[in-house]
Amino acid sequence: MIKVFALPDLGEGLTESEIVAWLVAPGDEVTLNQHIADVETAKAVVELPSPFAGVVRVLHQPAGVVVHVGEPIVSFDIGGSAEPGSAEPGSALPADADADVQADAPAPAEQREANLVGYGPAVERSGHPQRRARSGGAALAAETRPTDPVAAVSAGERPRSTPPVRALARDLGIDLATVTGTGRDGLITRDDVRAHSTQSVPATAPHGAAEPSGVPPTASATPASTSIGPAAAVAGLDAAARETRSPIKSLRKLTAAAMVQSAFTAPHVTEFLTIDVTPTVELLDSLRADRNFTDAGIGILAVVAKALCLAVGRTPSVNTRWDEPAGEIVQFNYVNLGIAAATPRGLLVPNIVDAERLDLRGLADALAELTTAARAGTTTPAALSGGTITITNIGVFGIDAGTPIINPGEAAILAMGAIRSQPWEYRGQVALRKVLTLSLSFDHRLVDGEQGSRFLADIGTILANPARVLTMI
Repeated sequence: MIKVFALPDLGEGLTESEIVAWLVAPGDEVTLNQHIADVETAKAVVELPSPFAGVVRVLHQPAGVVVHVGEPIVSFDIGGSAEPGSAEPGSALPADADADVQADAPAPAEQREANLVGYGPAVERSGHPQRRARSGGAALAAETRPTDPVAAVSAGERPRSTPPVRALARDLGIDLATVTGTGRDGLITRDDVRAHSTQSVPATAPHGAAEPSGVPPTASATPASTSIGPAAAVAGLDAAARETRSPIKSLRKLTAAAMVQSAFTAPHVTEFLTIDVTPTVELLDSLRADRNFTDAGIGILAVVAKALCLAVGRTPSVNTRWDEPAGEIVQFNYVNLGIAAATPRGLLVPNIVDAERLDLRGLADALAELTTAARAGTTTPAALSGGTITITNIGVFGIDAGTPIINPGEAAILAMGAIRSQPWEYRGQVALRKVLTLSLSFDHRLVDGEQGSRFLADIGTILANPARVLTMI
């Protein structure tokens, strides 16, 4: 009996996702809920579980292709029998059908099997763009792809690996095309990457990239005896080597839409406050020297996060949402604190749920987990939704201040700049102090100037004199 698994709506209301990597191949036997593929949505890379136990018969879509919700991606043989020429519910294939299936025909909505992640409504094919492939090699039919990693690279495909393994390879500066996978069906593992990093072999240029000499792989090097001028050399370069184009999709598309929506919907106001945070820096130094906190990893971001949570309690209007359809202002009685994180995929804003309930150590632990997941590409879609207010740490890039754009559905965002040693008035004299600039953008529909100013001043007061917290709680 053949069962067809169509791409589900992964719970985010999205209409398309990209298949990053298949972890199975035709002929593989899989179990129920086995991780069979990595799928990249506009928010995160998620693990796709198998809704059936059986044998993989056909992979309808190759890795690197953007697929619309409701389109078939894999067929399973789950055993049993069916009438010749008929299809079981949930299948787009008759039981005796040949393996080369028309992948463009999605199964009817009423025929889809329910599974752990659920299905969204079928997407009309008319009017939406055609599926896009990463490269020519990625457009090959999945059932004809070589499982040998070297053969896969030569065919123009990305080597098979998982997001955490790719993140490790990026950190170590390793081109996965040069790594031989020892996992199942040539899958590259963490151990493969680490073992490769210990070898004293220079990394080759990425597949399709220009050689170190600057001459594209398809071009012929000019003989040494030939004299050419700069203009002729430029003219001789392949035009494709002078610019790179890539499709706007996934996270970049979602981020752009969200920022445009926020910038042209919410009336932004940005205020700045520069403060002497030397007492906070001294507090952090004392915590690091305390054996009870040496392993806590408490840094300035955790302190700012705690200060923000305390200040929200005094100015709750900054922790609200403007509900236009309902004609209501939604007041959040909790703080789901978003932390803007720059990742290889782009900007992510995962949030710490009920951050106001955590102490400094708890916030530091939550920030560490959030950062690790974001860098590894394992942040879940659930962690990227439901935020109520956000912090962005632009200081890590050496920036002092900015005008951050509010996340849609929130009322405010706080940017913290770099801490710098600067001459500062201190007790009637000029001294070298640790100085920080805070930038607060808020939605003027929800937060007026007095409220925004008081909120920012409260955060500044806590950072300038942590002992003042006792007077605020």
